[in-house]
Amino acid sequence: MRSIQALLFVLIAMSTARADDWPQWMGPQRDNVWREKGILAAFPKGGPKVLWRAKVSNGFSGPAVADGMVFLTDFVSSQDLQDDNFTKKKYVGKERVLCFDAKTGELKWKHEYPCTYSVSYPNGPRATPNYEAGKLYTLGAEGDLICFDARTGKVQWTVDFKKQYSVKAPLWGFAAHPLIDGDRLICLVGGEGSIAVAFDKKTGKEIWKSMSAKEPGYSPPVIVEAGGTRQLLVWHPEMINGLNPETGKVYWSRKQVTVNGTSIMAPRVLNNKLFLGAWQNKGGLYQLASDKPGAKLLWKGNRDTSVYPINNTPFLEDGHIYGVCTEGELRCVNMKTGERVWETYKAVTGEKTGSGTAHLVKHADRFFITTETGDLLIAKLSPKGYQEISRWHMQAPTARAFGRDVAWSHPAFAQKCVFARNDKELICVSLAQ
Repeated sequence: MRSIQALLFVLIAMSTARADDWPQWMGPQRDNVWREKGILAAFPKGGPKVLWRAKVSNGFSGPAVADGMVFLTDFVSSQDLQDDNFTKKKYVGKERVLCFDAKTGELKWKHEYPCTYSVSYPNGPRATPNYEAGKLYTLGAEGDLICFDARTGKVQWTVDFKKQYSVKAPLWGFAAHPLIDGDRLICLVGGEGSIAVAFDKKTGKEIWKSMSAKEPGYSPPVIVEAGGTRQLLVWHPEMINGLNPETGKVYWSRKQVTVNGTSIMAPRVLNNKLFLGAWQNKGGLYQLASDKPGAKLLWKGNRDTSVYPINNTPFLEDGHIYGVCTEGELRCVNMKTGERVWETYKAVTGEKTGSGTAHLVKHADRFFITTETGDLLIAKLSPKGYQEISRWHMQAPTARAFGRDVAWSHPAFAQKCVFARNDKELICVSLAQ
């Protein structure tokens, strides 16, 4: 009897102590929801405890946390990495893929390869690594797609986007976070007939390619269920498209043009409503058909409505859109009408800022918000307004943009911690209750 009780105690303890991973951009379900329990309600005086720090170099990519490891990519160069917004210069260096022990921050392995950047904002890789079943997938700013054995760092296969598909890197580099779907690794590549490409995740061989456009844009591909069909949503700078994720066949397309190729945010869907927003008041809300793959425009944004994010993806909840607009305003928008319910500059920088950036991650009834100033906030967002609960300066902003220092990388929330990076260090901070 005692042995059974002891076993039950162990099982209960294991279930309550289970730590969640954050194996890809925006988390396990790619929805920016952190589902772990036992997380603090507010920061203690002096801030939460930093468990470890690890030295890294430049990059916009965020960390991925899985199976006791933390994965990150960066760029090392002896040149001064300028923040020219629309200028492409050459920067010689090397991209690196780093693997750290999640509990100690010890470097377990690294892989590096020579890489010459010819992109604007040459600060480093953009795409967050993606982990699944012992394999790690990374995408560099110049289109180097690599699959690793996640434990050893041994390269399994590589694809050079520019060489294989005869394309140039977009102005701001290859940035759309790759998506794993079944046996496929789906990426935005570019070129004739290859805006979206599905690779065999085991071999790197092409399974299908689809669509043509002047450029691929930066918006990560998304899988949704609508019209009784699994659909792959791909937003390139000319159209929003619904595809068959198994074959690449285009189910439907709707014109959704952006300025300077700025399709950046991931398409967001709530109750068969699809939201898109981009620089210079581009975007709107679409109704996904309920009986077959298809979409129709419900409303189109304008100067006085909606929200137009640059480096962040808004959060949809209870008929409202919460997101950071072009000049750093955190906004609440009524999904039904597109009307703005409220806005505040307080959350991000406190004032109007070009390409103002903050990342919103939902946890229980509140949000953890990381700002470009390096702050971590706990706040409640509702149609009634913005309610800040707690704020802590987590990391120094080290990248340059519009003449100011910024922190634009999306953090990972896992194992009751936040894992965040700038251009000097990766840190692990306990957020346990």
